[in-house]
Amino acid sequence: MAPEPTSTGDGVPALAVKGLQAGYGKARVLHGVEFNVSRGELVVVIGRNGVGKTTLIETLCGLTTLQGGEIALYGKRVETLPSHRRSRLGLGWVPQEREVFGSLSVEENLTVVARPGPWTLEALYDLFPRLAARRRNAGTQLSGGEQQMLAIARALATNPSLLLLDEPVEGLAPLVVQELVAAIARMRDAGNLAILMVEQKFEIALAHSDRCLVMDRGEIVHRCPSQELLHDHTLLDRLIGVAE
Repeated sequence: MAPEPTSTGDGVPALAVKGLQAGYGKARVLHGVEFNVSRGELVVVIGRNGVGKTTLIETLCGLTTLQGGEIALYGKRVETLPSHRRSRLGLGWVPQEREVFGSLSVEENLTVVARPGPWTLEALYDLFPRLAARRRNAGTQLSGGEQQMLAIARALATNPSLLLLDEPVEGLAPLVVQELVAAIARMRDAGNLAILMVEQKFEIALAHSDRCLVMDRGEIVHRCPSQELLHDHTLLDRLIGVAE
């Protein structure tokens, strides 16, 4: 496996995970997971279904049973902190289920969680023009793609330093997927945000990320620059079974 970048420009990783073991109750799903994510970097986690990708995201958020290991945000250990305190320290999360506030308008969804920082309401509407056009509509009045845009925008409104995305383009129409991928690229290119994304659509994940982590049975079994794996079909097939 290729060596990992160890830090941001100031010497501290945005996210550092060491020896992470976690699961649900006494059941263990993650087995000694270790990796870093740097500021301004987009890292994707890929693998077959049921290998622990979503468990990894939920563990970083504090929603599973921690059984060992360390999680640090910009050098501060957070593995023992509850979810809301991790959020206040700069952890943003977009779950698979989106979980927008259906009774609130688009704008209310964004302003109710807003914290000071570069992701202002104006910046969010610039990133997602569809939301600007639907700002007065309730969350329940949006399409699936618009709800996903809102979920991402709402996470950004908290002005996180690390954003976790759990399968952000799953089940969406190709045109909406293109819009979301372009928006995620803009978020990464802004340079002040670290992004960790789980994505089942490996071609999209690899084509639009810096590095990849491949999981199997709760472990990271391969890591490398994303473009390297994208063009190695033999290795891809061996790791996640994608033979054409």
